[in-house]
Amino acid sequence: MHTVYSRINNVSAMLSTCVMVLLAAISLSTFVFTADPKGSLDVASVQVFPGNARRYANKNQDFAFVNFNLTADLTPLFNWNTKQLFLYVSAEYENKRGVKNEVVIWDRIVQRKEDAQLAVAGRNKYVFREQSASFKNAAPAHYTLKYNIMPYVGALTYGEAARTAEPVAFPERQELS
Repeated sequence: MHTVYSRINNVSAMLSTCVMVLLAAISLSTFVFTADPKGSLDVASVQVFPGNARRYANKNQDFAFVNFNLTADLTPLFNWNTKQLFLYVSAEYENKRGVKNEVVIWDRIVQRKEDAQLAVAGRNKYVFREQSASFKNAAPAHYTLKYNIMPYVGALTYGEAARTAEPVAFPERQELS
């Protein structure tokens, strides 16, 4: 009646149930930890230059280059269930057709709590171009530092750590000489 196989089955079912309950408790316990990271994001300069996109060599487009200063203390976001943070700076603006755009211009992955104190004076890492070919008549952009908490177990959590106080206008296009 109680063979070796039935005993192994009972023990493995009990262990897997205990592991699943433990993982569910870990996942739910991370919602108890609420953190409010503080930071500041200042845009030093924005420059707009004409150029040709790689994909469409014959199409002239405007490319924006953003220099920014970023300081943030993201250590409160780390707890025992935090695997890593994905940080990104995005520009949110409305183009001349009234379409809202959000463009990621810089990102970083932070895997240790010791690296969560940021002081970056940088430039956009990714191409920042307007699909309609020109930033002319585009509304000023808000720049935001956002984060994504990637836990060992549980749901991803998103948030915002810093934002420019005022929207930053796109300057007139500068011609290359």
